[in-house]
Amino acid sequence: MSNCIVCNHDEKTPLYRGIDRCLSCGHVAADLSISSEELFKLYQKDYFFGEEYSDYVADKRIAQKNFALRLKTLKQFLRPERHRTLFEIGCAYGFFLEKAQALFEKAQGIDITEDGIRYALNELNLDVVQADFLSHDLGDRTFDVACMWDTIEHLPNPHLYVEKLSRHMEKGSLIAITTGDIDSFNARMRKENWRLIHPPTHIHYFSQKSLAQMLNNYGFDVVYSRHCGFYRSLDNVAYNILVLRWKQPKLYHFLKKLRLTELDFYLNLYDIMYVIARKRY
Repeated sequence: MSNCIVCNHDEKTPLYRGIDRCLSCGHVAADLSISSEELFKLYQKDYFFGEEYSDYVADKRIAQKNFALRLKTLKQFLRPERHRTLFEIGCAYGFFLEKAQALFEKAQGIDITEDGIRYALNELNLDVVQADFLSHDLGDRTFDVACMWDTIEHLPNPHLYVEKLSRHMEKGSLIAITTGDIDSFNARMRKENWRLIHPPTHIHYFSQKSLAQMLNNYGFDVVYSRHCGFYRSLDNVAYNILVLRWKQPKLYHFLKKLRLTELDFYLNLYDIMYVIARKRY
């Protein structure tokens, strides 16, 4: 980590191996640098089918149950006459946009994942583009609502994403974000073993305080900040534990044959924060 992306302070202290904390504001980040090319390579088809998920598309029903929860909260802050356009950064296979498009006159998304964008275009007929958001030309477009679901922790420079969004959003526009909370009880108890600490895919680790400060830097005031739960399929949990962690693919496939992985459940570990902020000017 060079200068802190939240407060621009240049002094840091080691928190865990390869993870530093800013001595000024407390923001936590992995001590690594990653290029746009390396980022593109990380989030291709294998990430969604084997490396991080067993089968992301097969879990679509679960993903959309989670997005329905996010929309339920977001709708409390929407005014139909004011919030007409939606833009999602990190839209992946388009599951959120498919659920949300009925609420907006225009719903668009962007992602670097080629396979995900192809699916969103061809299977869901969504208005999406494969590109790096920072280098993508947005022209004079403006957005009333921008969403980043479990995305900012993956970005080398998330502050630049918020800065660019701010230039394309007017007063009263909303930005909605979910990400891990490094100051949560679970994160503090688990320390370096917290499940969300795994660079290079997770680079930045925000707290409610540091995320609010970064948003404030670019003209956004937090109007909602809570810990949120999520649905998980037993298949995804079993895959992560048995295959990715314990390296026991045979046991995973045995349970899958018995159809023991087809159920899902709701869980709130109070370590994922859901933040909504409003543009103040």
